[in-house]
Amino acid sequence: MSKAEITCRSEASRRATAVIIGLVVFLVVAFFASLMLGRFPIDPEQAMGMLASKLFQVEPFWTDQQETLFFNVRLPRILLALLVGCCLATAGAAYQGTFQNPLVSPDILGASQGAAFGAAIAILLGFANWGISVTAFLMALFTVFLVLLISSRAKGNHMMVVVLAGVMVSSLFSAGVSYAKLVADPTDELAEITYWLMGSVTGATLPKIATVFPIMLVGCVILFAMRWRINILTMGDDEASTMGVNARAIRVVIIVAATLITAASVCVTGMIGWVGLVIPHLCRMLVGADYRKLIPASMLMGAGFLLVVDDIARLATTAEIPIGILTAFVGAPFFLFLITRKKKI
Repeated sequence: MSKAEITCRSEASRRATAVIIGLVVFLVVAFFASLMLGRFPIDPEQAMGMLASKLFQVEPFWTDQQETLFFNVRLPRILLALLVGCCLATAGAAYQGTFQNPLVSPDILGASQGAAFGAAIAILLGFANWGISVTAFLMALFTVFLVLLISSRAKGNHMMVVVLAGVMVSSLFSAGVSYAKLVADPTDELAEITYWLMGSVTGATLPKIATVFPIMLVGCVILFAMRWRINILTMGDDEASTMGVNARAIRVVIIVAATLITAASVCVTGMIGWVGLVIPHLCRMLVGADYRKLIPASMLMGAGFLLVVDDIARLATTAEIPIGILTAFVGAPFFLFLITRKKKI
């Protein structure tokens, strides 16, 4: 490697590190700004005081209503938006590297459609909110297991077969969701299914977050720890074998981890698209294709992006806009811009 190449790589690494630091600063600013924004604004001093009151003895200088709003509504919603945005973007980046396909998103293996079918069935059966989330999570995992089982019995290019099996199984469960909407009671069940499919973090609570957080944490830690191995997978299985890496085993671990965080996200928020497709692409433009930088950048940008979109969803109009609609409004035009650029990404 020439001296010029070493210098170029060093500059690219420093630039990527600077971008990641900038994303951390942006995320912190967005977090505290979101705590104060809303139809019932909270002063910065009050927000900091209420947070500090959980750690230290602080004399309240806020009302009981403000404290209830802050801890029961606003803070859980913000935390859930951060977690889901981080998980979806991370899963999208991991899937794109594993399948060596820039058009892959977290729902490529049918996890989202499987979760949607599970939620629709749970709503028809009259389950409570926790029952809907659990059913959606289990169906998401079952869907991906079904895809992997089908692909293991098929011949041909393994990665292509997995993607095709995911598309077919997704189509099957999408038809199941449509049938569930057809037979649902139009007065309440149909509206609930439709709203769930549009995605929202409105129903966030601290117990619900505590339920899915361990799954999200484990999945994200695995993907973060294995980010350098995704670099090797992008070179192809033969190249990975020459470097002493079992590509098939590593790919299974990454798929399982990415599926877990996708299922955990979808089961508590409904279907939120485009985050896992667009954010990794934008991060590649900023930090390059090295997954040692791309994975942490995707985590930070995904969390910040969904938080800002949720702020817009709850502030733009008097009637709250489902967050899945806004991510599509933002993501689709931006992705069209990406694929029509002349410069290679």
